[in-house]
Amino acid sequence: MTLPTMTGVGRLTADPEIRFTPSGKAVASISLAFNSRRLNKQTNEWEDADVFYIRGTAWERLAENCAESLAKGMEIVVTGELRTETWEKDGVKNSRPALLIRSIAPSLAFSVAKVTKDAQSVNGAQSGAQGRAQAQQRPPQQSRTAQQPPADDPWAVDNAKSYNNEPPF
Repeated sequence: MTLPTMTGVGRLTADPEIRFTPSGKAVASISLAFNSRRLNKQTNEWEDADVFYIRGTAWERLAENCAESLAKGMEIVVTGELRTETWEKDGVKNSRPALLIRSIAPSLAFSVAKVTKDAQSVNGAQSGAQGRAQAQQRPPQQSRTAQQPPADDPWAVDNAKSYNNEPPF
């Protein structure tokens, strides 16, 4: 049986905390809050209602990208698997809900983001500390300043043939 999957819009209650396992895998702990807002018809103001707090965990490249890209207070869109974390402290068994994060991104409802590929994706490196070391050892890629569009690209601009920037329809 599979774990239930959740997708939601929430806020980060703290900056992502990244650490590395002894084998070099990155893991990030991400504190999330999901709340519902209601319009109070008497005061005509929005009020926070119920709040659900959960700790999310991201692994490997996703963890590193979260630590570099996300910050406390950001509204995010997240997808992951719900699970239960259990531990024992002073002879008392404890448990809480947790989220194994598969995908997370800033919400563009109230912010603007510029998306770039991370260095590991560009270099095709492996994730974790080994990937970072390999990426640092590789020579920088040559920039492609005179990149030609495909011959059948209807959006391409060719000043010699006086094409313009208008769409081809």
